[in-house]
Amino acid sequence: QVQLVESGGGLVQAGGSLRLSCASSGLTFSSYAMGWFRQAPGKEREFVASIRRTGSNTRYAESVKGRFAISRDNVKNAVYLQMNSLVPEDTALYYCAAEFLGSGSSDSRDYGTWGQGTQVTVSS
Repeated sequence: QVQLVESGGGLVQAGGSLRLSCASSGLTFSSYAMGWFRQAPGKEREFVASIRRTGSNTRYAESVKGRFAISRDNVKNAVYLQMNSLVPEDTALYYCAAEFLGSGSSDSRDYGTWGQGTQVTVSS
């Protein structure tokens, strides 16, 4: 059974940091580009960051560039999102997603497997 499970969310003050993790099972992890997306209440799901299968290339939304860093461990079958200098606008449900043989698309429609999400709340 293919599964992605996010963890690491929580409540943090503005300016703080969080590290999200996404553990995968049931898939050949190195065959998937991985992405992080988020959805705030009343808003559409939006792209945050992605990483190619080997980890050689990353992509970020403009709103998080310089503050967030995506990484992956193909031995542990996991992807991470280090989030620094958090602001209240980062408050959302964060999802990880897997793109089979992909290049780390910013389009959520290219991702076929999704986790259940982890909540990040940033207080001002």
